[in-house]
Amino acid sequence: APAADSFWKMPFASTTLGSEQPLLNNELLGYGRDPLAPVKDAITADGDVAVPIDARFLGIWLKLLMGAPTTTGASAPYTHEFTSGSWALPSAAIEVGNPDVPSYRMLTGVKANSINWTMQRSGLVTATMNLIAQGEAKATSSAAGTLEELVLTRFGSFNGSISREGAALGNIVSGEITYSNNLDRVEVIRADGKIDGADESIGALTGSIVSRFANTTLLDQATNGTPCELKFDYTISAGVKFTLTAHEVYLPVPRLPITGPGGMQATFAWQAALNSAEGVMCTATLINDMADFNNPS
Repeated sequence: APAADSFWKMPFASTTLGSEQPLLNNELLGYGRDPLAPVKDAITADGDVAVPIDARFLGIWLKLLMGAPTTTGASAPYTHEFTSGSWALPSAAIEVGNPDVPSYRMLTGVKANSINWTMQRSGLVTATMNLIAQGEAKATSSAAGTLEELVLTRFGSFNGSISREGAALGNIVSGEITYSNNLDRVEVIRADGKIDGADESIGALTGSIVSRFANTTLLDQATNGTPCELKFDYTISAGVKFTLTAHEVYLPVPRLPITGPGGMQATFAWQAALNSAEGVMCTATLINDMADFNNPS
């Protein structure tokens, strides 16, 4: 069982995280037109959590998604580097509670399958975490104990920027980023109906860039088939910053539709690959005032 007093209080906008156990219709005949009682099927525990992209809590999600970071700095600000391709992804326990009911659902063996967010000119910056859990236990009181609370320092769209090969990429309308572990559920036969866990598969870093067609920089790269480095940044100050660096990005050749008298826009559905010089596909760098993202206890 998860240890009490080792939980963070996490901000979120919405969640579908939970378990379900469907019923199988009874197919047997010979008992008239009314069906026989249904049979319980296997348990599925997973869901999405919409979370803010911020300077502190994001590191906890990144640790679940990519593994423990390499942290540098003798004092704040600390620099945390998370890299793709790790085979040692941790699992976590997450409790979702409705105190007024009261109802508390403790999900255990939770692994992060993917993260997705969109960069745009304005609006809130929220990422969607897709999670897979082994199972869920329901209770009328919390098993999390005293929660560790952090001050939320949230990034806004105004803090965002996209750069290519170290130079700011102009004429960008929006950008979408998805990093996925492509977790494979270990669906073995168990008496409790739960999965045995989730194994890491081939990772993926994909997305799209919507660009005003004002120059042929991206189109030329797509046509030539050469890769580039893309950086997606959110910066409040030198000590409060998040950067996702895709070290080797390939662009497809897109259509160039003309839809009317307005400006033309091209959508590049890019994908990243392993960069031999860096040894990884991507690096997520978070700079903040936290020394680590270990459990509070």
